[in-house]
Amino acid sequence: MLKQRIVTAIVALSVLAAVLFVLPPVAARVMIFAMIMGGAWEWGGFLFNGKTGLRLVYVAFIGGLIAALYLSLPNHALLENVFRFALVWWLAALVWMLFFPTPVPKMLSWICGSLVLVPAWAALDHLYIETPELLLFALLIVWVADIGAYFVGKGFGRVKLAPSISPGKTWEGVLGGLTAVLLLAAVGSRVLEVNVAVLVPFCLAVTMLSVVGDLTVSMFKRSAGVKDSGSLFPGHGGVLDRIDSVTAAAPLFALALHWIGLQ
Repeated sequence: MLKQRIVTAIVALSVLAAVLFVLPPVAARVMIFAMIMGGAWEWGGFLFNGKTGLRLVYVAFIGGLIAALYLSLPNHALLENVFRFALVWWLAALVWMLFFPTPVPKMLSWICGSLVLVPAWAALDHLYIETPELLLFALLIVWVADIGAYFVGKGFGRVKLAPSISPGKTWEGVLGGLTAVLLLAAVGSRVLEVNVAVLVPFCLAVTMLSVVGDLTVSMFKRSAGVKDSGSLFPGHGGVLDRIDSVTAAAPLFALALHWIGLQ
């Protein structure tokens, strides 16, 4: 399983590098949109199981919201409000997790899917427009945290983080992820020419919010009775399984660009 995960990750990273740094900007932005639409398709699966028509309706719903937001761009004030609203949503999701398992009404799942996916699209698209390097660094925070959490959790994990939502995750894994990101931030401060005293706490905050994103999507998967959101990536699952952490981390990263001197 680990070998399959590594091979899939290498292929995915190669494709991502081509999308960010080789393809023309319009192609890269279309790819970001397509990825979010893939996430919408999988979220529709949480709502409607195998009902293809209804899943397509949900994809159209998310696509319509993104289209409406896109037509309002460039509007930095609107984007900042979207990112702030997303931050409020993720903090609310953190509180919600404390009371899980709780019934999740279908209409609420419709709304929550939009809160997960639409701000994530806005943030990823915005970061790419700023510079592909910024988007890559935001993704690196999440990936490095995941890698650190995976290996430390496997080797030393004992204390469960949220057993009713994701039994495999541990507090030791979270600490491993934070330590790995701490090192990334120390290196990144030199590359990005940002004060390390500013970048380190910021990256750690983004990491913690990425954990909330991971657990929140897991909460909806568990409510829907599925282990993985899909099977697009062998050894990794579906689109949402790959971007769950990113959906929470990206809006905070995009919101704070100006605060930490990256914009």
